[in-house]
Parts: sequence; C-alpha cells; structure tokens
Amino acid sequence: MNADFKERPARTQTTWPGRSHPLGATWDGSGTNFSVFSEHAQSMDLCLFDADGTETIVPLVERSAFVYHGYLHGVGPGQRYGFRAHGRWDPANGYRFNPAKLLLDPYARAIAGFPSYDQAIYSHIQEAPLTADPTDSAPSVPKSIVVNPFFDWGNDRRPRRPRRDTLIYEAHVKGLTQLHPMLPEELRGTYAGIAHPIVIDYLRSLGVTALELLPVHQFFPEPFLVERGLTNYWGYSSIGYMAPHNAYAGWGENGEQVQEFKHMVRALHQGGIELILDVVYNHTCEGGPLGPTLCHRGLDNQSYYRLDERDPSRYVDYTGTGNTLDVSHPNTLRLIMDSLRYWVNEMHVDGFRFDLAATLGRDSHHVDSAAAFFDIIHQDPVLSQVKLIAEPWDVGEGGYHVGRFPPLWSEWNGDYRDTIRDYWRGEPNKLGSLASRFTGSSDLYELNGRRPSASINFITAHDGFTLRDLVSYNERHNLANTEENRDGEAHNRSWNSGAEGPSDDPAVLETRGRRERALLTTMLLSQGVPMLLAGDERGRTQGGNNNAYCQDNEVSWLDWDEIDDELVGFTQRLIKLRQANPVFRRRRFFSGRDQTTATKSDSSGADCQRLPDIGWYHPNGQRMDEAAWNDPSSRQLAVFLNGDELADRGPRGEPIRGDSFVVLFNASGDSVGFRFAEEITARWWQVELDSGDPKPPGAPAVGSVDVGPWSVVVLRQDKR
Repeated sequence: MNADFKERPARTQTTWPGRSHPLGATWDGSGTNFSVFSEHAQSMDLCLFDADGTETIVPLVERSAFVYHGYLHGVGPGQRYGFRAHGRWDPANGYRFNPAKLLLDPYARAIAGFPSYDQAIYSHIQEAPLTADPTDSAPSVPKSIVVNPFFDWGNDRRPRRPRRDTLIYEAHVKGLTQLHPMLPEELRGTYAGIAHPIVIDYLRSLGVTALELLPVHQFFPEPFLVERGLTNYWGYSSIGYMAPHNAYAGWGENGEQVQEFKHMVRALHQGGIELILDVVYNHTCEGGPLGPTLCHRGLDNQSYYRLDERDPSRYVDYTGTGNTLDVSHPNTLRLIMDSLRYWVNEMHVDGFRFDLAATLGRDSHHVDSAAAFFDIIHQDPVLSQVKLIAEPWDVGEGGYHVGRFPPLWSEWNGDYRDTIRDYWRGEPNKLGSLASRFTGSSDLYELNGRRPSASINFITAHDGFTLRDLVSYNERHNLANTEENRDGEAHNRSWNSGAEGPSDDPAVLETRGRRERALLTTMLLSQGVPMLLAGDERGRTQGGNNNAYCQDNEVSWLDWDEIDDELVGFTQRLIKLRQANPVFRRRRFFSGRDQTTATKSDSSGADCQRLPDIGWYHPNGQRMDEAAWNDPSSRQLAVFLNGDELADRGPRGEPIRGDSFVVLFNASGDSVGFRFAEEITARWWQVELDSGDPKPPGAPAVGSVDVGPWSVVVLRQDKR
C-alpha cells in the first residue's frame, strides 16, 4: 500500500560532482555518472532502489546549464533508479512539480516494470485536478536501469541498400512471432524471436530488404484502455526514447533487453535485411492534464510540452492523444536528436519512420518544411545518411503535408493508397491519378528535387484493414475495441465483392482473390518504395477490425498455421520480378518524350522506331489522348516501360539497360482485349505475369492479349 511521501535522509556515500553530459546514466566500469535536465526545478534527487525495493535518496547538488548531475562510485549495470524533482506546484501556470512522484530518466537506456494505474501515478488528486497528490508513487511506477553499453558486434555491417532497391515489410515485434509454431515458446513475441533463423529465412524468401517495426521505444498503455481490459498493442504511446520496450525482451528486463535488441539487429544485418524503427516523437503516454505523471511532466512540464498560451494548465494537442512535445524547446529537440543518434550509433538501426511527422515541423501553429528539426537532421553527419520516412500529416489544422517534406525524406504516400484503392474499387475518373501514382508521383516530389524513391507506396498498413479484409468487408467490425464501432478512419472503407466477411461462394472468393492480387501487383511494380504489411502475402485477416490498436491477441497476431500458399508464391514472384528488373526501380522520373527519331535494328533484324521511356495506350492500341484520359467510364490502361531508356548509370558511368515491359490494367468486371500499339508490334512479347491466374504463365503474346476482370497482365519483351 502506498503511503504519503516523506523526505528521507540523504545517502552518506561520497558523491562526486560528475559531468553534466552525456545526459542519463553512464557507467564507465568503476561507477556511474547521472545527469538530468530541468530548467524550472528548484532541486533534484537521485533515488536508488535495492532488489527489495528499499529506496536511498542522493541529492544532486551540482547544476550546470539547467542539468543536475553527480557521480557515484560502485554503482553499475542493473542498478534501478529514478528522480524526484522539487519545485513549484501551480498547474494553472504550467508548474507541476511534486517530489512525491518518482520519475523515469528521459535518457534511460532500459526500463523495468509497468505502472500500477492506481492513484499514486497521478501528481494531482483526481477529484481536485489543481491540488497536488501526496501519495508516494515509487511502489507503483517503473524504474530506470543502469546498463552495460558493451556488446560484441563482430563484423556487423549495415546493408546500406539504395532506397530505390528497398522493399519494406511492416511488422509488430510480438505479432510477427507470437504464434510461430517452429519457434521455442520463450522466444515467441520477442526481439530474439525475430533474430531466429526461421524468421529471417522467411523474410529473405519473400525478398524483403527492410523490416520496419512498430514502436519499440518503451511505452505504456493509456489508463482508459487498462480500465476497459485492453492495452495499447501498437505502442504509439512512448515514454522512454532510449529504451527498448521491456515486454518484447525474452532475456530479461534489467538491462538485458538492450543486449537482446542488438542481437536482433546483428542477425538481421547478417541476413542482408535493414531495420527501420517506427518512432513517436510527437507526444508521450502521459496524455493530457489529467493523465499520469511518469517522467517529462514531473521533471519540467513547461519545457517538454506545448502548453496552451490561454490556459497553461492545458496542452496544445496536434496528435489526438492529449499532449504534444515542444520541439521548439532546445532541450526537447536535443532529446529527440540524441535519441536518434543513439539508435543509429549504438544500436545500429538503419532508418526511422516518424509517426505524425508534421507535428515535428510545427512552429506556434503552422507546419514548416524549413523548421529547425528538419534543418538539424539535414546537416547531421549521422542522421542524414540513414533512411528517413515521414508520416506526413497530423491531426492539427493544415496538417496534411504529403509531398512537402525536405529532399532527404521519403513519405508514406497517402495519395497513392487512396488512388490505387479507388481505381481497383471501380471509381470513375481515376486513370490520370493511377498513371501519376504508378510512375512515382512526380507531381508530388519532382519539383523539390526528389526522386521516385521519395514515395513509400502502400495499400494497407497497421492502421486499417489487412489486404484480405480490404477486399472482403464493406464495413469495419471494431466492437471488440469497446467504442461502439465508431473508431477507424474513413479511408479504410472497402467495397462490395459479392458478400461481406467469410464466404464459401466460389464466385465471391474468385473476385476477392483477383482484386487482392491486382492490388499487390500494382504496388510492387510501381515506381517508388513498396511497403508490404506483414501477413498480407499470406491472406491474414483481422475479422474486419480496421483499428486493432488495442487488440493484443489473435486478432492482431500472424497465424502461421493459416496460410494461402498460392498467394505467398505469387507475391514472391512479383517481388523477384521487381528486384530483377531496373525498369521498375528507376532512379529518375519518366520523361515521356521521344529520345530520338532515328531507327535501329532490333534482335529480329527489323527496323523499329526508338521509343520514349514510357508510353500510355488505350486497349484499342491507340495512344491515350485527352478524351481517353478524361473518359469517366474508362477502367483500362496499357503502360509501356522501355528498358532501353532508363536514364541511369552504373558505378563506372556505363548506361544501365534492361528488359522492356507492357503492363495492362483492367479494373472492370469483364474481360477486355488489348491490342498491341503499332510501334511495339515489331517486338516479341510473352506473358510474364497474370494476376488473374496466380500460376506462372510464360505464354507468348502476339498482336493482342485478353485481360480478365479485376486483373493486371505483365508482358515482357522476348529478346531471343
């Protein structure tokens, strides 16, 4: 039972002044240096905890540039600790200091335990929010851990794969391996589980080049979810930006999670797979003014969070979670930058996907692509060299910024997702948008000097329907989230494929399968960087739940026993086709212009006009004109991709050339015959892939090709 906090006698052991930097707890082999920032605190206590929970308080009497610091001999890895910040309690003016509350170190490299979600974790009294709560929170809150930073990386080398050659697999640490029958039980749902050769071999067999993990920074679920018997499964509620989430550690949580995470990274790199982390630097799990006090709120509420200028007891909320980190404050910005460098330098990760990244570029109100955060990353010698991916929106006014991030950045292309879904749903007037998205979205990225790889192309992600559910459900089925089925974004709407949900009707299953494969084909052959949601290649379903953020159960976990082998094989062939042919991975955008009017001899000996790098055709074989592009009833399109005109150079400056392809799209319920355009009839073609038939075709094509309903057919030039 928690009691009211009372001051304890200070530790008699000699405390050396230590250093103000680096921030956090730094073990040097003999002792540990502790340092913590607080601009507005009046004093700071370091609190050490023995194995039985006994607390010893050590005042940090040294202060340099708002950093409290001290050095303790004999304190080393495994030591549990926290801070108590003394200062003014005046929530109406933004001050929320309460020494009764034990606080995590924002720079903790490891964290042990979870909050108990009782009154003690709140700095205020629930019935009187402006009154300080005197209950000692130490028994109810997690503790920071001193860690051993040393690890044998061996000959670890980053794959450093070019962005245009990258294929991302978005997954959840626990969800990916929790039900894997071939993994030892103690490894399921852990970092070590992902490091197992069975998992890495599966990723390699697919052709995946980068694993993007949902948040692994230490996080805790929000109290309202705990009250409902749910949890924040996805992890978008960070609190420890240097600490690997302890619940994913199979080796232990007293610092062992750091070693286990490094072991996972090393194993992925040995398999040629990069690791990208989904990071949440826009808010913390402390929530709004009535949320718990676990770290930043108690250390320096005014420095870490954006406060409402009209009412400093409240927060500015651009994230929909109750608070927003104040990136304009130098120390908060430093925390983010130090965290990013730590994960690159010490943990060897290869890139980051920034959740609600528009928030990081906001000044007092507006999103600015020239904000300090972006400028600092641009000039940083470490961070400017890794993969940077923005979720280019937030929930604030003017927060949708697809296409407006700086040159180093790639973006989750929300326009791509919406356009490709709409086209295959059969919406009218989508041919022009399809053409733009399929060729890399030059309308979004070319003006500021970016390449097609700036576009992260996705059809589905963790936030929404799985691919199988997208083509199977017309409505969301989120009752298990206890929000009366009101949650789930509008963009997750599906379409009617004959019946909703599970079906035994062969015609319904045929239509769904065609649309599923057509969506995969479109995404994996588009210019840009494809992102595949884990399990989509296997036919994974969430039973129609399009917002499974709170479902830490079979709804969200991959079922390794249920697999659509035919779909897996089809996906593997698609990925192999993409990776083997540079025409699908161009460095530069298509020009569409004729390169020359001269003729040349092709492999058959006939003369043919040298064609532009891309060509657009109507099913009748005629080039698309304005009337054809604007025909609202048109659902078909043929695209010629010229492998002889890649406008690219190899490492010695030699021109890169490859095979040419024709991609035929038919987003209607009827088969359509496509005639070859006159200028390409002199070339020999074979059917490389037909999404309407998942089995490998390889048949020759002469003069015309029939494309089935809801299908994509890919023709390759046969140069033999």
